[in-house]
Amino acid sequence: MVQSLGNHLIIELYDCDHEMINNARGVEEALIKAVKVSGAKMVQSVIHQFNPHGISGVIVIEESHFSVHTWPEYGYCALDIFTCGDEIDYYSALQLLKEEFQAKNLSVTEMKRGMLNLPVKLLHKPNTGEAK
Repeated sequence: MVQSLGNHLIIELYDCDHEMINNARGVEEALIKAVKVSGAKMVQSVIHQFNPHGISGVIVIEESHFSVHTWPEYGYCALDIFTCGDEIDYYSALQLLKEEFQAKNLSVTEMKRGMLNLPVKLLHKPNTGEAK
């Protein structure tokens, strides 16, 4: 039985509001809202404002992380939402972030991480059974 340890969304937001994605407090608040909407449990937030523009940050969650890197001068925002388990609603989080950053276009790549072909029960995913 092939199982994955986590799900990773690699998100590109284009034509974002330049001022919003260059506001460290606003970006952090949007990420925290997205974590809450997803049902994830926040551990810690670290946000860095670059000079003259741009933000990088990560929200560590019990289930992994949400991260952001912005290029306000291009209206571009790169996001990662990486979660383990099956309980996180990452698509609601993505929709919220698209709206908060006022992105007009987006691209999403979804990857399964930690693909295992082992006859074991994944302890962090209570609904997986052992291979038959």
